[in-house]
Amino acid sequence: MDYISIKEASEKWGISERRIQKLCSENRIEGVVRFSRVWAIPKNAEKPKDARRK
Repeated sequence: MDYISIKEASEKWGISERRIQKLCSENRIEGVVRFSRVWAIPKNAEKPKDARRK
């Protein structure tokens, strides 16, 4: 499986790197894996819905 970094996901989805880190820590991105201090996001992962908006 191919993975992308938080920076690459930020550019792909148009949201901040910090927001993606938060989504990863809350397990809101399917298939995310943490290697030491680095998050690995599956290349085909979809951007999660924004639960802050109704």
